[in-house]
Formats: sequence, C-alpha cells, structure tokens
Amino acid sequence: MSDGTPTKSQEVRLVSYPDGELSLDHFEVAVTELAEPEPGQVVVRNDWMSLGTVYRDQMQSSLDIPIPVFQLGQPMWGRTVGTVVKSASPDLAVGDLVEHFSGWRDHVVGYAGQFFKRDPELLPGSEYFLSNGPTAWRGLAEIAKVREGDVVFVSGATSGVGCLAAHIAKALGAVKVIGSTGSPQKIDFLVREAGYDAAFDYHDGPVVDRLRELAPDGITVFFDNVGGEQFEAAVQAAAPGARFALCGSLAAQHGEDARPRLDLQSLIPRELSFQGFATLHTPQQIEDWNTQFGAWLAEGRISFPHTVVEGGVAALPQAMIDLMKGRLSGTALVRLS
Repeated sequence: MSDGTPTKSQEVRLVSYPDGELSLDHFEVAVTELAEPEPGQVVVRNDWMSLGTVYRDQMQSSLDIPIPVFQLGQPMWGRTVGTVVKSASPDLAVGDLVEHFSGWRDHVVGYAGQFFKRDPELLPGSEYFLSNGPTAWRGLAEIAKVREGDVVFVSGATSGVGCLAAHIAKALGAVKVIGSTGSPQKIDFLVREAGYDAAFDYHDGPVVDRLRELAPDGITVFFDNVGGEQFEAAVQAAAPGARFALCGSLAAQHGEDARPRLDLQSLIPRELSFQGFATLHTPQQIEDWNTQFGAWLAEGRISFPHTVVEGGVAALPQAMIDLMKGRLSGTALVRLS
C-alpha cells in the first residue's frame, strides 16, 4: 500500500488439535499479504487482544456447545480492539477506535459492518474495552440476580471474569464475596486488588470445609467458572434458595472426568436453582456494560485487574499456554501494536 499502510500481516494459525495440554507445536505464525480495501472496507491495526479459556474449547475438532471451532491452517479469531488506518467506507474514518473479533493477527481488512466503533473518552484506555465485564455483569445481575445481603462464592476468581465479579457483586448489594484460586500467591491479589472479602486455595483441603468456614450460614449465590469439586462443594454449602450461575468448566478443560456430580438429596429440599449461560453478548449488552464500567471507574468503585503480555502477535501462543496453566491473573491482554 503506497500510503505507508503495511502490505503484510502476521497471523496465528492452529496446525493440530491438542490432545491434552497445549504446546507451541500446535500453532504457527504466518505472514500474509494485506489486500487493498475495496469500497465499503477498512484496514484496521489491531492494538490489543484479550485471551480467554473459551479459545481452548475451540481448539477441538468438534464441540457440543454452539460455538464454532478453529479450522486447521486457517487464521484464528478473537476479541480485539484496534485503530482504523485506512478507510474506503463512509461509516468509519482513519483514527476511529473499533472493537471486533478478527484477532490473532496484527492487521485485518474487512467491511465496516464487521467493526464496532467505540468512544475512546468512555474508558481510561482502549484495552479497557476488552474487560470480561459483560460476562460477569450478566451472570451476577441477570442470571443470579444478586441483591442486598447476598453471600457470593466465585470459583476461578483470578480469571478475567472472576476479577471483576467481586466488585460487581458488591455494587449490586452483596454483603460478602468469596473467591477460589489455584495458587496461594493469588489469594493476596484477590483480596487486595480484585475486591474479594475472602479467598482460598482450593488445593488446601476440601473446598466444602473452606466454604462452611467462610460462610457459616451458607452461600446464597454461586458464580461458577470451574465445575468439578468446587461445584459439588457449593451445592453442599448452599443456603436454601441459593442461585447458581454456571459460566464455565475449567475443571473439565484440565481433564477432570465425570464431575460434577449432583447431590439431588441435598439440593432438592433446599430448592436450589441452576442456570447455565453462554458468553455471547449483544451489542447493546456490551454498550450498557461499558457505560456502567466507565461510571464506576470514575467513582472509584471498581478496578480493572489485568495482565499485559508484550511481544505482539508472536507472543500469543505462549500467552495462551500461560493462561491455561494459571500463570496470568485477571484479564489476559496481549499488546499487538
């Protein structure tokens, strides 16, 4: 491109479906030609990409859940924010900040309708638009309906979703929020930075014992990112009428088989309710969250715990491996530009 816009782009591709743990051998970083935009198209420089455990689910040849899988040898995709650097569309101008799902690459060419324009004045930085707030917000406000006096337990609390869940639950009226993590070093992080009242390492004895110690009258809300033993413990430690918002199943992703098991004799008399939900959000839900997020940040009622990985597109495969090994806290962000 004669105006200084790059003529090539780097992109990450999946070269084999993992059978077990991820490794760098499952990925390749390829260089492709960057086409001139056709009428109605724009060229976007990707600035930030967020990583989530759902990408590990998509690295399978088939899935039982309604999301597409990555195809071998094809560019992967993911949630990204970037800047328009060339435009052949009246809908987006050079310099516009946009959010889209053509991540795992440093530049992308596409029709303007593929990109969602964002107001850079709304949040402190463009990377804030990649928070997992829409998921945490929906799970706590719409699914579990957190209200005044609730005692909330969040599994996988150091995830991008979990790190915003405590602040959101408190803003909705929760009196106490408890988080679990897989590392004793992360307990201090959860209490000091992520807004939790208490946190514990789930390796440190039976989870149900820790919950009964920290919530002697029972938990009234469970936001589950993990499944497995932690789900079973939450059922045993739940107060009558407790609401469960089921968001993820990290235990299954790490190979924990045949769990969780439902203790029907325990849950039926206490009238516990369970609802799973997908992390596919409407544009309006995302806009609503960004407005709320910006207001709470300005008021000092919430923070954005996140880990930044440097190194551009080439750093994405290792960052994904580190995420699955629990080495990254909060929202995992890779700086692409």
